[in-house]
Amino acid sequence: MGLGSILIERAAKRALETARGALDADRALQTAMGALIDARRAEHEKRPSPRWRSGEPLELLLAGYVGSRNTGADVRTEEMIRQFRHLLGDEHASLSILTIDPSWTRGYFKTVRQLEVPQLFPTFLYDQVRRYHGVIACEGSMFKSKFASALTTMMVGALGLARAEDKVAIGYGGEAGAMDASLEAMIEEYVEGSLIITRNPESSAVLERLGIETRVGTDTAWTFGSDEVDAPGGLSETLLRRAGWDGKKPVVVVCPIHPFWWPVKPDPWKALVHKATGAHEKTHFRSIYFHHDAPDVEKKLVGYLGKLAGGMVDLARSRDVFPVIVGMEALDRGACERFQQRVELTTHQTWPLFSSDEHDMFELVSILRRASLVVSSRYHALVCSMPAAVPSIGVTMDERIRNLMKDRGTPELSLEVDDGQLDAKIRDHGLALLDAIDAARGPIERSVARNLRSMGEMGAMFVDHVRAAHPRFPFRAGLGEGNDPLAHLPPLPALQRRILETHASESSPR
Repeated sequence: MGLGSILIERAAKRALETARGALDADRALQTAMGALIDARRAEHEKRPSPRWRSGEPLELLLAGYVGSRNTGADVRTEEMIRQFRHLLGDEHASLSILTIDPSWTRGYFKTVRQLEVPQLFPTFLYDQVRRYHGVIACEGSMFKSKFASALTTMMVGALGLARAEDKVAIGYGGEAGAMDASLEAMIEEYVEGSLIITRNPESSAVLERLGIETRVGTDTAWTFGSDEVDAPGGLSETLLRRAGWDGKKPVVVVCPIHPFWWPVKPDPWKALVHKATGAHEKTHFRSIYFHHDAPDVEKKLVGYLGKLAGGMVDLARSRDVFPVIVGMEALDRGACERFQQRVELTTHQTWPLFSSDEHDMFELVSILRRASLVVSSRYHALVCSMPAAVPSIGVTMDERIRNLMKDRGTPELSLEVDDGQLDAKIRDHGLALLDAIDAARGPIERSVARNLRSMGEMGAMFVDHVRAAHPRFPFRAGLGEGNDPLAHLPPLPALQRRILETHASESSPR
């Protein structure tokens, strides 16, 4: 870096510290989004927007976090779309979805129009939402500040703009957790009147403390799969054999992340420094957004990766297994490669890495379902492995995995990323699960059966909400609450059909 660049960086840093006290970029984004919702409401009161008319397709906009090669976000959205198409009928509906990068969602979401959303989204949402008959917020981490308050601002903005015009507004299968006070205030003001279906009671409790009525549902990834994804000789065998698997050893999957560089926050001043000097490259997310970079972040990451690697190496030395690393989001590559290097230093072996920036959701889920054990810090790696009844351990930084393991009846298999005994717990729980795989499968399959039924119930809620807004919409007979929840699921792959047959009592009315 030259002297000129150094001087620019120093000057910018001084300006940054001065300006930060006067401007919180997250709050500025929330204020801008709220002002646009208020403006749309005022416009609608003066000149109401046209409503859906019988005979035309119902146009719905899905707002979420796709296009970053986050496998979980892509899978849950894929299945949401399949369910909506099943319920609405392709001839009666037109679906569009927001994507961060269309090149990374190419080939996903059949029949759905993809719209690239800019990083600074308020005016984009303001222009787009008015063109649709309703909005569906489809992000899993829908109402929380852990990852990015800006993402929740986007969900609230999309729902709020729809509500401002008395349109269908649905939050579908999302999670709620700890939030900044300003974000809670925004939810209280703009989400009221939407149909919010959470994926667990804990999330409903968070929102109901804010005065938001909710219904409890589940995640929407439970129905994902296909013969190619799930068949023993399908995608997974090709990929794993190419990586050196002999076709016999039990496959053990580990999914590392970087747990400590969240939340992502907009920082225009830091963006100026980055653009001028290249500084902050390691924490730059995209556009004006940057990862958390407190002084202790690196120390915590080293500790987590060391404990995770230690436990997995001990497990692999105790059993003749084929260990592989799976990066569930493109952002995970850095943590996965550092984990891989840590293992190499200890064992002088290279564990294969499958990352979502090189492998699509079908390939990664296929590998997860071929495993005999999954150890994951990614929520959806656990969910996506469960239809194949794969035993799993969660290593978590927030409530999502804790809630999942509680639902499954195995809360002891939710470990914390900063647990000083993480390595020993991974080894001990992992060996116990490998030694009693059949016993571990039962609770997992029963949980899948319950969640499939819950996803069907969500579909019935969706039908009734749309029907209340548009009584003349031509839903086929037998849909809506009071009817069979399983009739509201999209066509199911063989794995899920077998689970429902085997655990009929878990998927029948209580």
